[in-house]
Amino acid sequence: MVRIAIVLVIVILIDWYSYQAFKTVFTEHSWIKIGFWVFSISLYLFVAYGFLTFSRSNLGPNFGRLISLLVLSLIPKLIVLGFMFGEDILRFLTGIFYSVAGHQEGGFLADRRKFVSQTALIISAIPFLGILHGVLIGKYRYRVINHTLEFDDLPEEFDGFKITQISDIHSGSFDNKKKLEYGIELINEQESDIILFTGDLVNNQATEMEPWIDTFKKLKAPMGKYSILGNHDYGDYVSWPSKAAKEANMQRLYDIQRELGFKLLRNENVKIERLGATIDLIGVENWGKGFGQYGDLKKAAANLSDQSFKILMSHDPSHFDEQVKNFSQFIHLTLSGHTHGMQFGIEIPGFIKWSPASLRYPKWAGLYEELGRYLHVNRGFGFLAFPGRVGIWPEITVIKLKRK
Repeated sequence: MVRIAIVLVIVILIDWYSYQAFKTVFTEHSWIKIGFWVFSISLYLFVAYGFLTFSRSNLGPNFGRLISLLVLSLIPKLIVLGFMFGEDILRFLTGIFYSVAGHQEGGFLADRRKFVSQTALIISAIPFLGILHGVLIGKYRYRVINHTLEFDDLPEEFDGFKITQISDIHSGSFDNKKKLEYGIELINEQESDIILFTGDLVNNQATEMEPWIDTFKKLKAPMGKYSILGNHDYGDYVSWPSKAAKEANMQRLYDIQRELGFKLLRNENVKIERLGATIDLIGVENWGKGFGQYGDLKKAAANLSDQSFKILMSHDPSHFDEQVKNFSQFIHLTLSGHTHGMQFGIEIPGFIKWSPASLRYPKWAGLYEELGRYLHVNRGFGFLAFPGRVGIWPEITVIKLKRK
């Protein structure tokens, strides 16, 4: 109850300060001021109902719409709060100064300035429009990112070998088949030799993928499609009625992987052959700092030659820093996902690259190199909880391997 009371007080303060801006700007438009409270109260009642009936096992489109409404409402109001609270501090200090100086006229606090309220509302409209774009367009604004990596010891036969990496499908969140099919077509247009999927096929339950099986079966790669599990694939965030139910869910997920044409690697490796030469593809189960640690890199790389060229699929990028980069065998390239880039950030190549994800993950998106080993963190193909992407677009990665 104490936590609920604190949340209510914070929400009331946010709305009260936001209302001050509307009241100052629209002094003669009472219907706008009434509309503000009708909208806010209706929204909070809807959100409260949603959370009271919320089931963590269902993070689908309806839950996403709930989150998007909440974000669309609160983020702009927080910006208005910053302006209005800052103005109140200035008004208070000014009141103290004039009281001490003996030049007080009128009340202790000066009237709010219309200019400040107008500025607050205008600036708050920018993130509002950005979030709205992210919800309506950004979540399906697929972007192909190309990298070319050179290696001294890459077998000559693999010179020019193309990999398409996708990650974090989160099929339970999809709500537009036509746009999803466009993303699948875009993957196929890359004409890569191999497709590697680095985990999180679903949000929680295997059944989330069933409406989209026929769509994802269209993925094509002449040298195969391989996958691993992500932290959401295990069903660990759901309260199952029994251990058997959870195990049945996992078995269904394994079956779906096969139906999609993916070879699921669970702490194991396979040899990829081309023109008589081979490279080793390793796949570990999820291993994340602060998340489930089912991965066993030693087991996955067992019996591999120290001299072979190795590619590792590991869902969580924290695995690279914790184990992979100092592993006894040299792993040339690690492919991860997991972070989604928090589905929010600013990326202008050559100028800025930032997301709240950087506060949790030092390596949160894109290509990194350390100790001669490469890590690529895919920003994710789908989305989770918040049904949008703002500045961090869904990613299809194409990596071309070259021999120096």
